[in-house]
Amino acid sequence: MKKLSFYLIAFLMVPAFLFTGCKEEEEDSSFDVLKTHLVANNLDIDAMLDGWITPASAVVDTSDFSIPGYYVVDIREVADYTTGHIKGAVPSTLGTILASAAVATDPILVVCYTGQSAAHAVIALRLSGYADAKVLKWGMAGWNADFSGKWTANSGADNGAIGEGHANWTYPMDVTASAEFGYPTIDVVSTDGETMLVERVAAMLVGGFQNVPSADVLATPGDYFINNFWDETDVEHYGHITGAYRIKPLTIAGDEIANLDPSATVVTYCWTGQTSSMVTAYLTVLGYTAKSLK
Repeated sequence: MKKLSFYLIAFLMVPAFLFTGCKEEEEDSSFDVLKTHLVANNLDIDAMLDGWITPASAVVDTSDFSIPGYYVVDIREVADYTTGHIKGAVPSTLGTILASAAVATDPILVVCYTGQSAAHAVIALRLSGYADAKVLKWGMAGWNADFSGKWTANSGADNGAIGEGHANWTYPMDVTASAEFGYPTIDVVSTDGETMLVERVAAMLVGGFQNVPSADVLATPGDYFINNFWDETDVEHYGHITGAYRIKPLTIAGDEIANLDPSATVVTYCWTGQTSSMVTAYLTVLGYTAKSLK
């Protein structure tokens, strides 16, 4: 009788075990939980790229070249800040941008050398509740021509226009059609979307400004998953890096995000490196290995 009871219990446990196992497999992954939280709270990529940048000409007070109505945070090196900065600007870093923002009473305007690393900071801010945070377009180079050195040093005019005539610049062929790859696995301790996002934003800031020199990508484009973040007409007119995709729009809600390869280094490029820095920072939060074309 005891033996029969044992087998009966074992028999009843088998479907329970299988049911539990299936339930665990069907539970949403961390990426799915984070994705759902971002979309539900209007934190998708397109929302991040809505009104995220402003030129100095639209906000500066020409009487003293201050920027009234904004809490200006300057994330350049201390030595450069000391040499010259916008009146009233607060010195900070990319890594400490959230601490600096905590005392702000006005909308936050982030300033760097060229508007590129500031874009990483603004993604962190917007994903952390500062929905009206903005980048100063062109950074200090756009505020005063005396600070344009960092910009021109990386422009085509000053580095020989390395794309012109390069074997890996393709014209006028269409960019490569993309496939659906799925999603990355994100490294988080939390199990709910809100705290996952806090973790991932912190990880992005610790990682710093993620960029790659254009010469490296042009030399070996096959080493990267490249996304040309231009409009189609611009690609048709100007060409693109060999093997590049053109995934735009790029959103979570529309699931275009699944067209990025999570096993590769995803390089995004735009016109100036400012928009691509925004996209790169966001992708880093999502768990991609992402770089902005410098």
